[in-house]
Amino acid sequence: MQLSKFHLSTTKDTPSDAEIISHQLMLRTGMIRRHAAGIYTWTPLGLKVLRKVETIVREEMNRAGSIEVLMPSIQPKELWEETGRWAKFGGQLLKIKDRKEAEYAYGPTHEEVITDFARNELRSYKQLPVNFYQIQTKFRDEIRPRFGVMRAREFLMKDAYSFHLTADSVAVEYQNMYDAYTRIFTRLGLKFRAVNADTGAIGGSASHEFHVLADSGEDAIAFSDGSDYAANIEKAECIAPAASPAAASEALRKIDTPYQKTCEEVAALMDISLSRTAKSIALIGEQGFVLALVRGDHMVNEIKLAKLAGMADYRLATEAEIAEHLGSEPGFLGPVNAKKKVFVIADLSVAAMHDFVVGANEKGFHLAGVNWGRDLPEADIVADIRNIIDGDVSPDGKGNITIARGIEVGHVFQLGQKYAEAMNATVLDDQGKAQVMFMGCYGVGVSRIVAAAIEQNFDDNGIIWPVAMAPWKVAVCVINPKNDAVVNDAAKALYDELNANGIEACLDDRGLRPGAMFADIELIGIPHRVVVSSRGLEAGTFEYRGRRDSESVNLDKATLMQKLA
Repeated sequence: MQLSKFHLSTTKDTPSDAEIISHQLMLRTGMIRRHAAGIYTWTPLGLKVLRKVETIVREEMNRAGSIEVLMPSIQPKELWEETGRWAKFGGQLLKIKDRKEAEYAYGPTHEEVITDFARNELRSYKQLPVNFYQIQTKFRDEIRPRFGVMRAREFLMKDAYSFHLTADSVAVEYQNMYDAYTRIFTRLGLKFRAVNADTGAIGGSASHEFHVLADSGEDAIAFSDGSDYAANIEKAECIAPAASPAAASEALRKIDTPYQKTCEEVAALMDISLSRTAKSIALIGEQGFVLALVRGDHMVNEIKLAKLAGMADYRLATEAEIAEHLGSEPGFLGPVNAKKKVFVIADLSVAAMHDFVVGANEKGFHLAGVNWGRDLPEADIVADIRNIIDGDVSPDGKGNITIARGIEVGHVFQLGQKYAEAMNATVLDDQGKAQVMFMGCYGVGVSRIVAAAIEQNFDDNGIIWPVAMAPWKVAVCVINPKNDAVVNDAAKALYDELNANGIEACLDDRGLRPGAMFADIELIGIPHRVVVSSRGLEAGTFEYRGRRDSESVNLDKATLMQKLA
Protein backbone atom coordinates (compact mmCIF):
# COMPACT_ATOMS: atom_id res chain seq x y z
CA MET A 1 0.00 0.00 0.00
CA GLN A 2 1.25 3.46 -0.97
CA LEU A 3 0.40 5.72 1.94
CA SER A 4 -0.28 8.61 -0.42
CA LYS A 5 -3.33 6.59 -1.54
CA PHE A 6 -4.30 5.31 1.92
CA HIS A 7 -6.52 6.97 4.52
CA LEU A 8 -4.12 7.72 7.38
CA SER A 9 -5.03 10.39 9.92
CA THR A 10 -2.72 10.73 12.93
CA THR A 11 -2.49 13.41 15.60
CA LYS A 12 0.07 14.50 18.18
CA ASP A 13 -2.60 15.46 20.73
CA THR A 14 -3.68 13.02 23.42
CA PRO A 15 -7.50 12.99 23.71
CA SER A 16 -8.62 14.24 27.11
CA ASP A 17 -11.34 11.58 27.49
CA ALA A 18 -9.01 8.63 26.85
CA GLU A 19 -8.02 7.12 30.21
CA ILE A 20 -5.71 4.26 29.23
CA ILE A 21 -2.83 4.06 26.77
CA SER A 22 -4.55 1.79 24.24
CA HIS A 23 -7.52 4.17 23.95
CA GLN A 24 -5.18 7.14 23.62
CA LEU A 25 -3.02 5.52 20.96
CA MET A 26 -5.91 4.07 18.98
CA LEU A 27 -7.37 7.58 18.71
CA ARG A 28 -4.01 9.25 18.01
CA THR A 29 -3.16 6.78 15.26
CA GLY A 30 -6.65 7.13 13.82
CA MET A 31 -7.47 3.42 14.23
CA ILE A 32 -10.93 4.10 15.66
CA ARG A 33 -13.45 6.94 15.66
CA ARG A 34 -16.16 7.32 18.32
CA HIS A 35 -19.82 7.70 17.34
CA ALA A 36 -21.50 7.19 20.73
CA ALA A 37 -20.58 5.83 24.14
CA GLY A 38 -18.89 2.47 23.55
CA ILE A 39 -19.61 2.49 19.79
CA TYR A 40 -16.77 2.99 17.28
CA THR A 41 -15.94 2.92 13.59
CA TRP A 42 -12.78 1.00 12.76
CA THR A 43 -10.86 3.04 10.19
CA PRO A 44 -8.86 1.40 7.38
CA LEU A 45 -5.75 1.34 9.58
CA GLY A 46 -7.58 -0.14 12.58
CA LEU A 47 -9.40 -2.63 10.41
CA LYS A 48 -6.11 -3.95 8.99
CA VAL A 49 -4.99 -4.86 12.52
CA LEU A 50 -8.40 -6.25 13.46
CA ARG A 51 -8.40 -8.49 10.38
CA LYS A 52 -4.90 -9.78 11.24
CA VAL A 53 -6.22 -10.96 14.60
CA GLU A 54 -9.39 -12.36 13.05
CA THR A 55 -7.40 -14.33 10.46
CA ILE A 56 -5.23 -16.05 13.06
CA VAL A 57 -8.27 -16.86 15.20
CA ARG A 58 -10.09 -18.32 12.18
CA GLU A 59 -7.06 -20.36 11.08
CA GLU A 60 -6.59 -21.93 14.50
CA MET A 61 -10.29 -22.65 14.97
CA ASN A 62 -10.36 -24.38 11.59
CA ARG A 63 -7.19 -26.26 12.47
CA ALA A 64 -8.86 -27.44 15.70
CA GLY A 65 -11.78 -28.88 13.72
CA SER A 66 -14.40 -26.26 14.52
CA ILE A 67 -16.92 -25.44 11.76
CA GLU A 68 -17.74 -21.82 10.96
CA VAL A 69 -21.34 -20.57 10.99
CA LEU A 70 -22.91 -17.12 11.17
CA MET A 71 -25.83 -16.60 13.54
CA PRO A 72 -28.19 -13.61 13.73
CA SER A 73 -27.32 -10.72 16.00
CA ILE A 74 -31.03 -10.05 16.59
CA GLN A 75 -32.47 -12.87 18.70
CA PRO A 76 -36.14 -13.67 19.51
CA LYS A 77 -37.29 -13.12 23.08
CA GLU A 78 -38.82 -16.59 23.12
CA LEU A 79 -35.43 -18.31 22.98
CA TRP A 80 -34.17 -16.32 25.97
CA GLU A 81 -37.34 -17.11 27.90
CA GLU A 82 -36.70 -20.83 27.47
CA THR A 83 -33.49 -20.54 29.48
CA GLY A 84 -34.88 -17.93 31.89
CA ARG A 85 -32.23 -15.39 30.89
CA TRP A 86 -34.65 -12.85 29.41
CA ALA A 87 -35.36 -11.76 32.98
CA LYS A 88 -32.09 -12.79 34.63
CA PHE A 89 -29.40 -11.48 32.26
CA GLY A 90 -29.79 -7.93 33.53
CA GLY A 91 -29.38 -4.47 32.06
CA GLN A 92 -26.63 -5.51 29.62
CA LEU A 93 -29.27 -7.23 27.49
CA LEU A 94 -30.48 -4.66 24.97
CA LYS A 95 -34.16 -5.38 24.30
CA ILE A 96 -35.86 -4.05 21.16
CA LYS A 97 -39.23 -4.33 19.39
CA ASP A 98 -40.11 -4.55 15.73
CA ARG A 99 -43.08 -2.85 14.04
CA LYS A 100 -45.36 -5.69 15.13
CA GLU A 101 -44.32 -5.20 18.77
CA ALA A 102 -42.48 -8.54 18.80
CA GLU A 103 -39.57 -8.43 21.27
CA TYR A 104 -35.96 -9.26 20.50
CA ALA A 105 -32.52 -9.02 22.06
CA TYR A 106 -29.43 -7.64 20.35
CA GLY A 107 -27.23 -10.64 21.06
CA PRO A 108 -24.60 -10.27 23.79
CA THR A 109 -23.87 -13.98 23.45
CA HIS A 110 -25.34 -16.89 21.47
CA GLU A 111 -25.98 -19.88 23.74
CA GLU A 112 -29.72 -19.81 23.07
CA VAL A 113 -29.40 -19.39 19.31
CA ILE A 114 -26.82 -22.13 18.84
CA THR A 115 -28.76 -24.53 21.08
CA ASP A 116 -31.89 -23.89 19.03
CA PHE A 117 -29.85 -24.54 15.88
CA ALA A 118 -28.43 -27.76 17.33
CA ARG A 119 -31.77 -29.19 18.48
CA ASN A 120 -33.14 -28.77 14.97
CA GLU A 121 -30.05 -29.96 13.09
CA LEU A 122 -28.62 -32.74 15.24
CA ARG A 123 -30.59 -35.97 15.47
CA SER A 124 -28.17 -38.80 16.21
CA TYR A 125 -25.17 -39.47 18.42
CA LYS A 126 -23.35 -40.23 15.16
CA GLN A 127 -23.29 -36.49 14.44
CA LEU A 128 -21.41 -35.84 17.68
CA PRO A 129 -19.11 -34.41 18.82
CA VAL A 130 -19.37 -31.25 16.76
CA ASN A 131 -18.08 -27.71 17.32
CA PHE A 132 -19.52 -24.60 15.62
CA TYR A 133 -17.97 -21.12 15.76
CA GLN A 134 -18.59 -17.65 14.42
CA ILE A 135 -16.78 -14.30 14.36
CA GLN A 136 -19.45 -11.68 14.77
CA THR A 137 -20.50 -8.41 16.38
CA LYS A 138 -21.97 -8.53 19.88
CA PHE A 139 -23.68 -5.82 21.92
CA ARG A 140 -23.75 -5.52 25.70
CA ASP A 141 -25.30 -2.39 27.14
CA GLU A 142 -22.52 -1.60 29.62
CA ILE A 143 -23.64 0.81 32.31
CA ARG A 144 -20.35 2.66 31.93
CA PRO A 145 -18.56 1.94 28.67
CA ARG A 146 -14.95 3.14 28.89
CA PHE A 147 -11.38 2.50 27.84
CA GLY A 148 -12.24 2.61 24.12
CA VAL A 149 -12.70 -0.84 22.59
CA MET A 150 -11.47 -2.46 25.80
CA ARG A 151 -14.91 -2.06 27.37
CA ALA A 152 -17.12 -1.09 24.46
CA ARG A 153 -20.80 -1.83 24.10
CA GLU A 154 -20.41 -3.09 20.53
CA PHE A 155 -17.48 -5.42 19.92
CA LEU A 156 -16.21 -8.23 17.70
CA MET A 157 -16.06 -11.67 19.25
CA LYS A 158 -15.30 -15.22 18.24
CA ASP A 159 -17.68 -17.54 20.03
CA ALA A 160 -17.76 -21.31 19.64
CA TYR A 161 -20.08 -23.97 21.02
CA SER A 162 -19.56 -27.73 21.06
CA PHE A 163 -22.13 -30.52 21.46
CA HIS A 164 -21.46 -33.96 22.94
CA LEU A 165 -23.11 -37.15 24.09
CA THR A 166 -21.08 -37.39 27.31
CA ALA A 167 -19.32 -35.17 29.82
CA ASP A 168 -16.06 -36.99 29.07
CA SER A 169 -16.33 -35.95 25.44
CA VAL A 170 -16.77 -32.30 26.51
CA ALA A 171 -13.57 -32.54 28.56
CA VAL A 172 -11.65 -33.73 25.49
CA GLU A 173 -12.93 -30.83 23.36
CA TYR A 174 -12.29 -28.40 26.21
CA GLN A 175 -8.61 -29.36 26.10
CA ASN A 176 -8.64 -29.07 22.31
CA MET A 177 -9.95 -25.50 22.58
CA TYR A 178 -7.51 -24.69 25.39
CA ASP A 179 -4.67 -25.79 23.10
CA ALA A 180 -6.11 -23.82 20.16
CA TYR A 181 -6.28 -20.67 22.29
CA THR A 182 -2.70 -21.19 23.39
CA ARG A 183 -1.65 -21.32 19.73
CA ILE A 184 -3.72 -18.20 18.90
CA PHE A 185 -2.16 -16.00 21.55
CA THR A 186 1.32 -17.40 20.91
CA ARG A 187 1.02 -16.64 17.19
CA LEU A 188 -0.20 -13.14 17.99
CA GLY A 189 3.05 -12.54 19.88
CA LEU A 190 1.41 -11.79 23.24
CA LYS A 191 2.57 -12.50 26.77
CA PHE A 192 -0.38 -14.33 28.30
CA ARG A 193 -1.44 -16.81 30.93
CA ALA A 194 -4.37 -19.20 31.22
CA VAL A 195 -5.89 -19.15 34.69
CA ASN A 196 -8.55 -21.11 36.56
CA ALA A 197 -11.70 -19.00 36.69
CA ASP A 198 -15.22 -18.86 38.03
CA THR A 199 -17.94 -19.85 35.57
CA GLY A 200 -20.02 -16.77 36.42
CA ALA A 201 -23.32 -16.01 34.67
CA ILE A 202 -22.56 -18.40 31.79
CA GLY A 203 -22.57 -21.35 34.17
CA GLY A 204 -20.95 -24.75 33.81
CA SER A 205 -18.56 -27.03 35.64
CA ALA A 206 -15.09 -25.80 34.61
CA SER A 207 -13.62 -22.62 33.24
CA HIS A 208 -10.30 -21.04 32.24
CA GLU A 209 -9.64 -17.41 31.34
CA PHE A 210 -6.83 -16.33 29.05
CA HIS A 211 -5.23 -13.07 30.16
CA VAL A 212 -2.82 -10.77 28.36
CA LEU A 213 -0.45 -9.59 31.08
CA ALA A 214 -0.42 -5.80 31.43
CA ASP A 215 -0.06 -3.37 34.33
CA SER A 216 -3.30 -1.68 33.27
CA GLY A 217 -5.31 -4.91 33.43
CA GLU A 218 -8.62 -4.75 35.27
CA ASP A 219 -8.34 -8.33 36.55
CA ALA A 220 -6.05 -9.51 39.33
CA ILE A 221 -4.57 -12.94 38.73
CA ALA A 222 -2.57 -15.10 41.09
CA PHE A 223 0.60 -16.97 40.03
CA SER A 224 2.79 -19.37 41.95
CA ASP A 225 6.54 -18.73 41.90
CA GLY A 226 7.14 -22.46 42.40
CA SER A 227 4.80 -24.10 39.88
CA ASP A 228 2.57 -23.42 36.89
CA TYR A 229 -0.44 -22.71 39.11
CA ALA A 230 -2.43 -19.67 37.98
CA ALA A 231 -5.97 -18.56 38.80
CA ASN A 232 -8.23 -15.57 38.68
CA ILE A 233 -8.23 -13.93 42.10
CA GLU A 234 -11.96 -14.67 42.33
CA LYS A 235 -11.20 -18.39 41.98
CA ALA A 236 -7.82 -18.83 43.71
CA GLU A 237 -8.13 -20.94 46.83
CA CYS A 238 -6.56 -19.88 50.12
CA ILE A 239 -4.99 -22.57 52.27
CA ALA A 240 -5.94 -22.82 55.94
CA PRO A 241 -3.17 -21.89 58.39
CA ALA A 242 -1.16 -24.96 59.34
CA ALA A 243 -1.36 -24.36 63.08
CA SER A 244 -4.47 -24.46 65.27
CA PRO A 245 -5.36 -21.32 67.23
CA ALA A 246 -2.96 -20.71 70.10
CA ALA A 247 -4.28 -20.58 73.64
CA ALA A 248 -5.63 -17.27 74.90
CA SER A 249 -2.95 -15.10 76.52
CA GLU A 250 -4.87 -11.83 76.90
CA ALA A 251 -7.93 -10.86 78.89
CA LEU A 252 -10.98 -9.64 76.98
CA ARG A 253 -11.06 -5.85 77.27
CA LYS A 254 -12.84 -2.85 75.80
CA ILE A 255 -10.78 -0.32 73.83
CA ASP A 256 -11.89 3.29 73.46
CA THR A 257 -11.99 4.03 69.70
CA PRO A 258 -14.10 7.20 69.40
CA TYR A 259 -13.16 8.02 65.80
CA GLN A 260 -11.59 4.76 64.58
CA LYS A 261 -14.05 2.78 62.47
CA THR A 262 -11.79 0.81 60.12
CA CYS A 263 -9.41 -2.00 60.97
CA GLU A 264 -6.53 0.12 59.69
CA GLU A 265 -7.41 2.98 62.04
CA VAL A 266 -7.88 0.69 65.03
CA ALA A 267 -4.60 -1.15 64.38
CA ALA A 268 -2.75 2.16 64.09
CA LEU A 269 -4.27 3.42 67.35
CA MET A 270 -3.34 0.23 69.21
CA ASP A 271 0.05 -0.04 67.47
CA ILE A 272 -0.59 -3.64 66.42
CA SER A 273 -0.41 -5.51 63.13
CA LEU A 274 -3.47 -5.21 60.92
CA SER A 275 -3.49 -9.02 60.75
CA ARG A 276 -4.51 -9.11 64.43
CA THR A 277 -7.83 -7.44 63.66
CA ALA A 278 -10.96 -8.97 62.14
CA LYS A 279 -13.53 -7.08 60.10
CA SER A 280 -17.21 -7.97 60.31
CA ILE A 281 -19.45 -7.66 57.26
CA ALA A 282 -23.18 -7.66 58.05
CA LEU A 283 -25.29 -9.60 55.54
CA ILE A 284 -28.71 -11.14 55.07
CA GLY A 285 -28.78 -14.72 53.77
CA GLU A 286 -31.25 -17.58 53.90
CA GLN A 287 -30.08 -18.13 57.49
CA GLY A 288 -31.19 -14.63 58.42
CA PHE A 289 -28.68 -12.11 59.82
CA VAL A 290 -25.11 -13.13 58.99
CA LEU A 291 -21.71 -11.79 60.04
CA ALA A 292 -18.88 -12.70 57.67
CA LEU A 293 -15.48 -12.36 59.32
CA VAL A 294 -12.18 -11.86 57.51
CA ARG A 295 -8.83 -10.70 58.80
CA GLY A 296 -8.28 -6.96 58.75
CA ASP A 297 -5.64 -7.20 56.03
CA HIS A 298 -7.86 -9.38 53.82
CA MET A 299 -10.82 -8.69 51.52
CA VAL A 300 -14.03 -10.70 51.28
CA ASN A 301 -14.36 -12.67 48.06
CA GLU A 302 -17.98 -12.19 47.06
CA ILE A 303 -18.01 -15.13 44.66
CA LYS A 304 -16.65 -17.59 47.23
CA LEU A 305 -19.13 -16.27 49.80
CA ALA A 306 -22.09 -16.68 47.43
CA LYS A 307 -21.23 -20.37 46.92
CA LEU A 308 -21.75 -21.24 50.57
CA ALA A 309 -25.00 -22.90 51.66
CA GLY A 310 -27.75 -20.34 52.07
CA MET A 311 -25.73 -17.46 50.63
CA ALA A 312 -26.52 -17.66 46.92
CA ASP A 313 -28.66 -14.52 46.99
CA TYR A 314 -27.18 -12.73 49.99
CA ARG A 315 -27.27 -8.96 50.33
CA LEU A 316 -25.78 -6.34 52.61
CA ALA A 317 -27.76 -5.76 55.81
CA THR A 318 -29.40 -2.37 56.26
CA GLU A 319 -28.46 -0.06 59.14
CA ALA A 320 -31.84 -0.82 60.72
CA GLU A 321 -31.18 -4.59 60.54
CA ILE A 322 -27.72 -4.06 62.00
CA ALA A 323 -29.14 -2.04 64.89
CA GLU A 324 -31.81 -4.67 65.51
CA HIS A 325 -29.37 -7.59 65.73
CA LEU A 326 -26.18 -5.98 67.04
CA GLY A 327 -27.40 -2.79 68.72
CA SER A 328 -24.70 -0.77 67.02
CA GLU A 329 -23.85 1.18 63.91
CA PRO A 330 -21.38 0.26 61.14
CA GLY A 331 -17.74 0.77 62.09
CA PHE A 332 -18.01 -0.93 65.48
CA LEU A 333 -19.50 -4.33 64.57
CA GLY A 334 -18.38 -7.71 65.89
CA PRO A 335 -19.58 -11.22 66.76
CA VAL A 336 -19.40 -10.79 70.57
CA ASN A 337 -22.44 -9.75 72.65
CA ALA A 338 -24.97 -9.52 69.81
CA LYS A 339 -28.54 -8.52 70.78
CA LYS A 340 -30.08 -11.34 68.71
CA LYS A 341 -28.93 -14.62 67.23
CA VAL A 342 -26.27 -14.03 64.59
CA PHE A 343 -25.09 -16.63 62.06
CA VAL A 344 -21.29 -16.37 61.87
CA ILE A 345 -19.19 -17.29 58.83
CA ALA A 346 -15.47 -17.12 59.58
CA ASP A 347 -12.72 -17.22 57.02
CA LEU A 348 -10.13 -19.97 57.52
CA SER A 349 -7.56 -17.43 58.69
CA VAL A 350 -9.96 -15.87 61.22
CA ALA A 351 -10.84 -19.28 62.66
CA ALA A 352 -7.11 -19.74 63.42
CA MET A 353 -6.73 -16.38 65.21
CA HIS A 354 -6.33 -15.79 68.94
CA ASP A 355 -6.22 -12.61 71.04
CA PHE A 356 -7.67 -10.65 68.14
CA VAL A 357 -9.59 -7.37 67.87
CA VAL A 358 -13.21 -6.89 66.71
CA GLY A 359 -15.90 -4.27 67.07
CA ALA A 360 -17.64 -4.15 70.45
CA ASN A 361 -21.15 -3.58 69.04
CA GLU A 362 -21.07 -0.25 70.87
CA LYS A 363 -20.42 3.09 69.25
CA GLY A 364 -16.86 4.27 69.94
CA PHE A 365 -15.50 0.94 71.20
CA HIS A 366 -13.71 -2.21 70.04
CA LEU A 367 -12.85 -5.41 71.90
CA ALA A 368 -9.29 -6.71 72.22
CA GLY A 369 -8.11 -10.11 73.45
CA VAL A 370 -10.99 -11.94 71.75
CA ASN A 371 -10.68 -15.72 71.60
CA TRP A 372 -12.79 -18.49 70.13
CA GLY A 373 -14.45 -20.76 72.66
CA ARG A 374 -13.89 -18.42 75.60
CA ASP A 375 -15.48 -15.18 74.37
CA LEU A 376 -17.60 -16.40 71.48
CA PRO A 377 -18.70 -19.84 70.24
CA GLU A 378 -17.11 -21.50 67.25
CA ALA A 379 -18.30 -20.08 63.94
CA ASP A 380 -21.33 -21.67 62.28
CA ILE A 381 -19.35 -22.02 59.05
CA VAL A 382 -15.58 -21.92 58.61
CA ALA A 383 -14.63 -21.54 54.93
CA ASP A 384 -12.33 -19.85 52.48
CA ILE A 385 -14.14 -16.55 51.82
CA ARG A 386 -11.26 -14.15 51.09
CA ASN A 387 -9.15 -13.01 48.17
CA ILE A 388 -5.70 -14.52 47.95
CA ILE A 389 -2.85 -12.02 48.42
CA ASP A 390 0.85 -11.63 47.60
CA GLY A 391 2.99 -14.00 49.61
CA ASP A 392 0.27 -16.55 50.40
CA VAL A 393 1.22 -20.20 50.03
CA SER A 394 0.22 -21.47 46.59
CA PRO A 395 -2.93 -23.65 46.69
CA ASP A 396 -0.93 -26.54 45.21
CA GLY A 397 1.59 -26.23 48.04
CA LYS A 398 4.42 -25.33 45.66
CA GLY A 399 5.88 -21.87 46.20
CA ASN A 400 4.19 -18.61 47.08
CA ILE A 401 1.67 -16.44 45.28
CA THR A 402 2.40 -13.29 43.30
CA ILE A 403 -0.45 -11.07 42.14
CA ALA A 404 -0.28 -9.67 38.60
CA ARG A 405 -2.67 -7.69 36.42
CA GLY A 406 -4.26 -9.14 33.33
CA ILE A 407 -6.72 -8.29 30.55
CA GLU A 408 -9.15 -11.10 29.82
CA VAL A 409 -9.15 -11.88 26.09
CA GLY A 410 -10.44 -15.44 26.04
CA HIS A 411 -12.58 -17.78 28.09
CA VAL A 412 -13.42 -21.47 27.82
CA PHE A 413 -16.27 -23.21 29.68
CA GLN A 414 -17.56 -26.71 30.20
CA LEU A 415 -21.26 -25.86 30.20
CA GLY A 416 -22.64 -29.29 30.96
CA GLN A 417 -26.36 -29.68 30.14
CA LYS A 418 -27.62 -26.33 31.43
CA TYR A 419 -28.79 -24.89 28.11
CA ALA A 420 -29.52 -28.15 26.31
CA GLU A 421 -31.76 -29.30 29.14
CA ALA A 422 -33.62 -25.99 29.34
CA MET A 423 -34.24 -26.04 25.57
CA ASN A 424 -34.74 -29.82 25.20
CA ALA A 425 -31.81 -30.27 22.84
CA THR A 426 -31.51 -34.04 22.50
CA VAL A 427 -30.11 -36.70 20.17
CA LEU A 428 -30.78 -40.42 19.95
CA ASP A 429 -28.09 -42.61 21.47
CA ASP A 430 -27.00 -46.03 20.18
CA GLN A 431 -30.04 -47.58 21.89
CA GLY A 432 -32.45 -45.19 20.17
CA LYS A 433 -33.11 -43.32 23.40
CA ALA A 434 -33.24 -39.50 23.54
CA GLN A 435 -30.30 -38.04 25.46
CA VAL A 436 -29.81 -34.39 26.45
CA MET A 437 -26.58 -33.16 24.89
CA PHE A 438 -23.61 -31.81 26.83
CA MET A 439 -22.11 -28.50 25.72
CA GLY A 440 -18.91 -26.48 25.80
CA CYS A 441 -18.55 -22.75 25.16
CA TYR A 442 -15.39 -20.94 23.99
CA GLY A 443 -15.00 -17.17 23.47
CA VAL A 444 -12.28 -14.84 22.21
CA GLY A 445 -12.58 -11.05 22.33
CA VAL A 446 -11.20 -10.26 18.87
CA SER A 447 -11.49 -6.47 19.09
CA ARG A 448 -10.36 -6.45 22.73
CA ILE A 449 -7.16 -8.28 21.75
CA VAL A 450 -6.13 -5.26 19.68
CA ALA A 451 -6.35 -2.94 22.68
CA ALA A 452 -4.76 -5.50 25.01
CA ALA A 453 -1.78 -5.89 22.67
CA ILE A 454 -1.20 -2.12 22.78
CA GLU A 455 -1.37 -2.10 26.59
CA GLN A 456 1.45 -4.64 26.54
CA ASN A 457 3.48 -3.14 23.69
CA PHE A 458 4.09 0.61 23.61
CA ASP A 459 6.64 3.31 24.43
CA ASP A 460 6.71 7.11 24.52
CA ASN A 461 6.66 7.22 20.71
CA GLY A 462 3.60 5.04 20.20
CA ILE A 463 2.56 1.46 19.54
CA ILE A 464 5.03 -1.42 19.11
CA TRP A 465 3.02 -4.08 17.30
CA PRO A 466 3.96 -7.75 17.45
CA VAL A 467 4.77 -8.62 13.84
CA ALA A 468 1.71 -10.84 13.41
CA MET A 469 -0.64 -7.96 14.28
CA ALA A 470 1.10 -5.04 12.58
CA PRO A 471 -0.78 -3.32 9.73
CA TRP A 472 2.42 -3.74 7.70
CA LYS A 473 5.64 -5.48 8.60
CA VAL A 474 7.90 -2.93 6.87
CA ALA A 475 7.60 0.76 6.10
CA VAL A 476 9.68 1.90 3.12
CA CYS A 477 10.24 5.64 3.66
CA VAL A 478 11.25 7.97 0.85
CA ILE A 479 13.48 10.95 1.59
CA ASN A 480 13.57 12.87 -1.66
CA PRO A 481 13.46 16.66 -1.23
CA LYS A 482 14.51 17.20 -4.85
CA ASN A 483 11.95 14.71 -6.18
CA ASP A 484 14.68 12.69 -7.86
CA ALA A 485 13.10 10.02 -10.07
CA VAL A 486 15.97 7.63 -9.28
CA VAL A 487 15.14 7.73 -5.54
CA ASN A 488 11.42 7.29 -6.18
CA ASP A 489 12.04 4.37 -8.52
CA ALA A 490 14.43 2.70 -6.07
CA ALA A 491 11.94 3.00 -3.23
CA LYS A 492 9.11 1.66 -5.38
CA ALA A 493 11.30 -1.24 -6.55
CA LEU A 494 12.21 -2.19 -2.98
CA TYR A 495 8.57 -1.95 -1.93
CA ASP A 496 7.50 -4.20 -4.81
CA GLU A 497 10.25 -6.73 -4.12
CA LEU A 498 9.37 -6.99 -0.43
CA ASN A 499 5.71 -7.65 -1.16
CA ALA A 500 6.60 -10.10 -3.94
CA ASN A 501 8.62 -12.04 -1.37
CA GLY A 502 5.69 -12.20 1.05
CA ILE A 503 7.00 -9.41 3.30
CA GLU A 504 4.05 -7.06 3.67
CA ALA A 505 5.27 -3.52 3.19
CA CYS A 506 3.86 -0.04 2.82
CA LEU A 507 5.50 2.80 0.90
CA ASP A 508 5.50 6.17 2.64
CA ASP A 509 5.47 8.40 -0.41
CA ARG A 510 3.45 11.22 1.16
CA GLY A 511 6.31 13.70 0.79
CA LEU A 512 6.54 14.52 4.50
CA ARG A 513 9.67 15.85 6.17
CA PRO A 514 11.75 13.02 7.71
CA GLY A 515 10.88 13.95 11.33
CA ALA A 516 7.13 13.96 10.74
CA MET A 517 7.29 10.81 8.60
CA PHE A 518 9.34 8.84 11.13
CA ALA A 519 7.10 10.01 13.99
CA ASP A 520 4.04 8.64 12.16
CA ILE A 521 5.70 5.30 11.42
CA GLU A 522 6.73 4.91 15.07
CA LEU A 523 3.32 6.04 16.33
CA ILE A 524 1.42 3.44 14.31
CA GLY A 525 3.93 0.80 15.39
CA ILE A 526 5.33 -0.71 12.18
CA PRO A 527 8.02 -3.24 13.24
CA HIS A 528 10.65 -2.35 10.60
CA ARG A 529 11.55 0.92 8.90
CA VAL A 530 13.73 1.21 5.79
CA VAL A 531 14.78 4.64 4.49
CA VAL A 532 15.62 5.16 0.81
CA SER A 533 17.60 8.32 0.07
CA SER A 534 19.96 9.64 -2.59
CA ARG A 535 22.86 9.50 -0.11
CA GLY A 536 22.15 5.88 0.70
CA LEU A 537 21.80 4.91 -2.94
CA GLU A 538 25.17 6.48 -3.71
CA ALA A 539 26.70 4.36 -0.93
CA GLY A 540 24.80 1.25 -2.01
CA THR A 541 22.94 1.00 1.31
CA PHE A 542 19.55 1.46 2.94
CA GLU A 543 19.01 2.88 6.42
CA TYR A 544 17.29 0.29 8.63
CA ARG A 545 15.79 0.61 12.09
CA GLY A 546 13.69 -1.85 14.07
CA ARG A 547 10.82 -0.40 16.08
CA ARG A 548 12.49 -1.34 19.38
CA ASP A 549 16.01 -0.30 18.27
CA SER A 550 17.66 2.82 19.64
CA GLU A 551 19.81 3.48 16.56
CA SER A 552 19.64 3.06 12.79
CA VAL A 553 22.13 1.00 10.78
CA ASN A 554 23.09 1.11 7.09
CA LEU A 555 22.69 -2.23 5.30
CA ASP A 556 23.34 -3.37 1.77
CA LYS A 557 20.46 -4.85 -0.19
CA ALA A 558 21.27 -8.51 0.42
CA THR A 559 21.75 -8.05 4.16
CA LEU A 560 18.56 -6.02 4.40
CA MET A 561 16.46 -8.62 2.59
CA GLN A 562 17.89 -11.39 4.72
CA LYS A 563 17.09 -9.49 7.90
CA LEU A 564 13.52 -8.71 6.88
CA ALA A 565 12.89 -12.27 5.73
